[in-house]
Amino acid sequence: MPKMKTKSGAKKRFKITATGKVMYTQSGKRHGMIKRSNKQIREHRGTTAMFETDAYNVKRYFLPNG
Repeated sequence: MPKMKTKSGAKKRFKITATGKVMYTQSGKRHGMIKRSNKQIREHRGTTAMFETDAYNVKRYFLPNG
């Protein structure tokens, strides 16, 4: 059997923590900041943990060696 390769797009977007959670950067911060409220810009800072069901799919299909 050939080895399962990690999806190159996924390794740029997701990180797996030591406890097994999948962290990702929040969307909506690339452009058009003027039309967004200050609250929305502030709350979309940094990274957040992904929901369990989505994280399961990411770890299984996109990051098999992660």
